[in-house]
Amino acid sequence: MVSHNKARLGDVPLGRLIARALRHLQDIGYSRKSLRNYDEVWRHLVAFAKEQGFGDEFSEDLEAGFVEACRSHRDASRRDWRRRAALGVRMLGDFRRDGRIERSRTDRSKLNIPPAMRKPLRDYESYCTDRRHLSPRSVATYIPQLARFLDFLGTRGLQRLPQLQAADLTAYVPWLERYRPTTIAHHLGVLRRFVQYLTMRGILRQDLAEALPKVRVIRDAAIPSVWDAELVVKLLQAVDRSSPVGKRDYAMLLLASRLGLRVSDVRTLTLDDLDWGASTIGFTQSKTSVPLRLPMSEELGEALIDYLRFGRPKTEYREVFLTLRRPVGPFSEDAKLYEVVNRWRNLAGIRFRGRQRHGLHSLRHTLATQLLREQTPMHVISAILGHASTASTMIYAKADTEMLRSAALDTEEAHDVE
Repeated sequence: MVSHNKARLGDVPLGRLIARALRHLQDIGYSRKSLRNYDEVWRHLVAFAKEQGFGDEFSEDLEAGFVEACRSHRDASRRDWRRRAALGVRMLGDFRRDGRIERSRTDRSKLNIPPAMRKPLRDYESYCTDRRHLSPRSVATYIPQLARFLDFLGTRGLQRLPQLQAADLTAYVPWLERYRPTTIAHHLGVLRRFVQYLTMRGILRQDLAEALPKVRVIRDAAIPSVWDAELVVKLLQAVDRSSPVGKRDYAMLLLASRLGLRVSDVRTLTLDDLDWGASTIGFTQSKTSVPLRLPMSEELGEALIDYLRFGRPKTEYREVFLTLRRPVGPFSEDAKLYEVVNRWRNLAGIRFRGRQRHGLHSLRHTLATQLLREQTPMHVISAILGHASTASTMIYAKADTEMLRSAALDTEEAHDVE
């Protein structure tokens, strides 16, 4: 039933998808106030899609671009709106994919956790912080997931954790089926460690963690999205370098396409990382915490100077790249900078042969594949990309093979037409 609805919704225009989603929310008991809030978010989404040239169809790129645009409003008074917008667009994506919307259960105060289970959950939260030394962000992710699990146990009539049986764990697994394999694996990993903790504390007499299935996620199964070389040229040529935003975006695009910087490293790059005397850029990678130093070409140096002198706002911030809307400041920690590519890609009229990601990070993938085609040694590519080992770099060989296969198919189709 859901699969048929899902297939149908995949082709539904954005406006009609929203109308169906609102009816669904009404059917499952959402309040009038909530309906008005989501209707407001989705009307803004439609307007954003038209302004940015996304067309009349919901997509992951539209979702990401809209959320990023909402996050660019740094005004504290807009914080609730940013949160509501992110939730609303994610719900619409869930509805398009699954044909239904699950109620948000992240607010622990609204969960029906059995009273006797609340203290063990609080104790485990302290254990994660004090003994496992997890980051606040990780703890804030894990505990709501476990709270939902405890709420689920309550629906099965369990009131105390010593009552937990293997059957209760296996019954919870189907609830996760709407997630991607990587997400399911993450959820089960969190739950497995919680069950092991309960055994260690003597709350459970037997370690039931083995009752949870192990989801095998193939490492590097996904093929990186890669641009055709001429499209990268077309993208860079489309940038209006006479405007402050164009000067900034052009320098960002060069860092990604010429040096392969990750989005997080572009976002956090500081003025102190630019060594003009040595013509190098040196920084500590956000993902690996490993220092990396790369050459600054004449092309990149000129773009950075142009932005710093004539495009960057005068401010005390040390980050190189700043938002240009007031209040001016660094990009948020979770900003993906989708609009940096989308703005000029749409202006250039770039269209891809198939579905692929085309954010700033895809330009890093493109550089790696280009270096591979030029027979650059694998260890050199790894050094440029800041990979800890060449194993991480090998995924780009798969991308190159896949592109060659695609080109071969295109050629065969052309012969068939002839």
